[in-house]
Amino acid sequence: MTPATNAIGLPSTLVAWREDASVIGLVGLAHASSHFGHLILPLLFPVFMKEFGLSFSELGLLMTVFFVVSGVGQATSGFVVDRVGARPMLWAALAMFMLACLWASVATGYGSLFGVAVLAGAANATFHPVDFTILNQRVSAARLGYAFSAHGLTGNLGWAAAPVFFAGMGALLGWRQAYVAAAVMYGAVLLVMVVYRDQLQTRAAVRNPQAAPANAMAFMRLPVVWWCFGFFFMSTMTLAVVQVFAVSILKAMHGVSFESATLTLTAYMLCAALGVFVGGFVAARTANSDRVVAVALGCGAVLLALCGTGWLGATPTMVVLAVTGFAVGIGGPSRDMMIKKATPQGATGRVYGLVYSGLDSGFAVSPLVFGAFMDRGWYGATLLGAAAVLLLSVLAALRVGRQTAVTAA
Repeated sequence: MTPATNAIGLPSTLVAWREDASVIGLVGLAHASSHFGHLILPLLFPVFMKEFGLSFSELGLLMTVFFVVSGVGQATSGFVVDRVGARPMLWAALAMFMLACLWASVATGYGSLFGVAVLAGAANATFHPVDFTILNQRVSAARLGYAFSAHGLTGNLGWAAAPVFFAGMGALLGWRQAYVAAAVMYGAVLLVMVVYRDQLQTRAAVRNPQAAPANAMAFMRLPVVWWCFGFFFMSTMTLAVVQVFAVSILKAMHGVSFESATLTLTAYMLCAALGVFVGGFVAARTANSDRVVAVALGCGAVLLALCGTGWLGATPTMVVLAVTGFAVGIGGPSRDMMIKKATPQGATGRVYGLVYSGLDSGFAVSPLVFGAFMDRGWYGATLLGAAAVLLLSVLAALRVGRQTAVTAA
């Protein structure tokens, strides 16, 4: 029997696994591309310092600009995704990343790099509203847990691929040609998305021309939406501490080599990816998504705080920090299920856009807050502070679950 479909042919019942897997794979490739784009500037910071005589403060501002533009754009692009559908926005985002890489390849100074940061931030802004609109509309409900797991996993793989790509291409061709190669890569991904465009088709939200414009903003009056935003803001502040400062903290607190500290950060990301994979099975089998998130992130906060005490010594601290990534990763797919349950019908793009702008806000604010700790030599306190913020995100997750249950009742 052919599965029932809606007006534009989207499956309303369980479809063949191959169809769902194709959609999940395409969205995963797009998500990996967006995470790859997070690192197109910071990986070349040493080169920019040498080529253009820039300081760490100037370079750090580039990433703040990237995430501010991305955060503001993400909060607003969800409205556009709901109105025109996800597919055109995905194509535009990949094209902008391609142009950003080409611009970086001909950069002549700080002004050029600032422009690249703005353009790349705007490109990054659309991915979460686009990705989750496609997944929620195209993937069978019974397989969404696996879809969210794959989504998180591919994001981590995008982060992991960028250093290898730029190191390899930079050594082989030079840093400018490495950016050209990255632009070609984005062009290839865009081509794949165009070729398989039928599998990325989504419904645009139906608009009543006589309805008040304020109705489109009604979701912003829901407390659960802002609890979701707060959850992302706080949990991402902790992730930013690990990504930006973990290497320096390990070197300062335990005297480990730069190579060992960097390897620990790589291990954290790989363990997080493994945790996301395992978390997909947990999310598919567990109804209380908020509790899974709370337990996973609560364990991560305890492990991170243990690292911050300095009691463990060098090697155990590096091992525990890597395991922290696994604990936090397990909660990833359940986190996305938690947001789905809290999203009003017909507002997927808008809600995901606003909620995931909390992620960009966390990335933008955290280096400023905890950078002050680092400047004062409070290395252990930086990890303890990050653990405390992660515990606050646990409270926010439980609040989301409570609000969602009340609304459903």
